[in-house]
Amino acid sequence: MKIIEIKTTQNVVLQYELADLRERILAFLIDFTIVIFAILILSSLASAIFSGTALSVVMILVFAVFIFYALAFETLNHGQSPGKIAMRIQVIKVTPGQPTFADYAARWVFRLVDVWFSLGGIASILIASSSKSQRIGDIAANTTVIKLTPRMDLNLKDILDIHAQSSYTPQYTQAKQLHEEDVLLINSALTRYRRYRNAAHQDAINQLADKIAEILRVEDEPRDNKVFLQTVLKDYVMLTR
Repeated sequence: MKIIEIKTTQNVVLQYELADLRERILAFLIDFTIVIFAILILSSLASAIFSGTALSVVMILVFAVFIFYALAFETLNHGQSPGKIAMRIQVIKVTPGQPTFADYAARWVFRLVDVWFSLGGIASILIASSSKSQRIGDIAANTTVIKLTPRMDLNLKDILDIHAQSSYTPQYTQAKQLHEEDVLLINSALTRYRRYRNAAHQDAINQLADKIAEILRVEDEPRDNKVFLQTVLKDYVMLTR
């Protein structure tokens, strides 16, 4: 599992799990299948309706679907084509900020080398071997592809220790109602706070604690938001193990 950390302009460090080669290949195959079916259907309709010069013009437009498919979807859909949506992965910048049209265009141009001319060989080698899982297009655009649903991977020592404490009584029994995504967010926020103790991450802890307290309908406001989140995390593990 490869991880990338990106520091925002507000000095907050965001951590993402990078999409692996298998997920990116499957996303590409899904997109390729969609494009082929679209071309076949549009070509059949065009042949049945048009003829002569009109048919030639329409076929050029149909061919443009194949050429500009990836660029159009990633630009208009925030770094996600239908294949990426299906695999729950997304293109992001490895530096603060959102990808621009120029970034998506750079990725699209280098697909000729990364994917088509090398039959995917160059892209596969670079994605598998580079620390940020970048193909040439990603390097040129300063982008990468991340997972939107990271794996459930809680490695906090205090959480693991709780398994051995049979006498432990959960303080917030409603913690079992949380989704895995909520628990992952709590774990990630606490981890970042431990590593980067600054006002921005403290504010993130405070906002997250308020939101979790609202979800769990905790009436008494927690005195220490960090301790509150740690307790909720422990209770979740205890109640769902």
